Amino acid sequence: MRTVSELETLAGFSSGPEPGVTRVVFSQADRKARAWFKNLCRDAGLEIREDAVGNTFATWLGSEPQLPRVGTGSHIDAIPHSGKYDGTVGVLGGLEAIRTLQAAGFRPRRSIELLLFTSEEPTRFGIGCLGSRLLAGVLDPSAADEFKDREAKSLAELRAQAGFNGSLESVRLPAGHYHAFVELHIEQGPLLERNGIQLGIVTNIAAPASFRLTIAGEGGHAGAVLMPQRHDAFLAAAEIALAVEAAARSTGAIDTVATSGVCEIFPGAINSIPSRVKIEFDIRDTDIARRETVAEALHAASARMREKRGVSIEIETINSDAPATCDPAIIDTLKRAAEDASCSHSLMVSRAYHDSLFMSRIAPVAMLFIPCRAGVSHRPDEYASPEQIATGVRVLAQTLAHLANTQSS
Repeated sequence: MRTVSELETLAGFSSGPEPGVTRVVFSQADRKARAWFKNLCRDAGLEIREDAVGNTFATWLGSEPQLPRVGTGSHIDAIPHSGKYDGTVGVLGGLEAIRTLQAAGFRPRRSIELLLFTSEEPTRFGIGCLGSRLLAGVLDPSAADEFKDREAKSLAELRAQAGFNGSLESVRLPAGHYHAFVELHIEQGPLLERNGIQLGIVTNIAAPASFRLTIAGEGGHAGAVLMPQRHDAFLAAAEIALAVEAAARSTGAIDTVATSGVCEIFPGAINSIPSRVKIEFDIRDTDIARRETVAEALHAASARMREKRGVSIEIETINSDAPATCDPAIIDTLKRAAEDASCSHSLMVSRAYHDSLFMSRIAPVAMLFIPCRAGVSHRPDEYASPEQIATGVRVLAQTLAHLANTQSS
């Protein structure tokens, strides 16, 4: 299958050792991968446009190009030492869906647009879905240009080095640009494989609230400072993390999750009491009220730790995004396409968030999931079979064809 071969080629654009894939946005590997991808799109006769942050649009013009377009796509940036299929199946699978329709002699009424989003992963700037946030107008452009990576390089500097110039104000898409947007993706969970189902049709996309806590205590010698006199910043962080976990477990909903994935301890010596800690939390749910109860527990636990352990705590909200509901008409189109292809399918929730979350602010959206082995993602052993990918591409192609030729304006 051509897409599988192209996924292997794309995986070779990596700045880390095999078998993992590391492709951080605007890195040399990312820039080479983008150039290669654009050549594939040109070979397919697609028109290419890039915006000021590097979102790349590859368009198959329809017979009525003035109409709102039908979009598909995903991302190709990859967190360090990850896999070959996250995001990339939606990009290269979207391209294959277009080529399949071209080969069949299909002529779209609406233009079909393949979109490669910039920086879906938060690896470089600490915030995910950077490109789609700007497209949807939910991120302040001037603030975004000031984002810095760990080497203190700003987004403005890095995008210019990558050849993406102009004001970020220009990135926002005009109202009505898309008639519909459909993202193909691996599930990143085990449910489809476990239940022997070929496709998942997403009804809701969970959204994160992310917080950064800076906790300042009092350092000292591990042997000389007695336990009653201690103001240990790490133990305060640990108690807050456990309180957040307990709050997430207590909602009664399987869709509530909370993670403390970053914890930096200063000075980081075994014989020194931690005087400062930075800890970050990711709280997600499909229901914003439930998610807020967990966020409130974080704030309450922080207040307790200030009193109990005599530490100071600063809380910064990194982002707090609303969940998305997928469009019923697109869901129905996906269901019909799956049935026409004799593919088993089920409705499901996306507990990971994707660029479609932000595209839902400006267009009707839906997502199509294919299984991935054991639900593994963000690891080198992430895997989707050629047959699973082909099934997703086939149903995506039929869905795009239907959406492109619907009569509504």
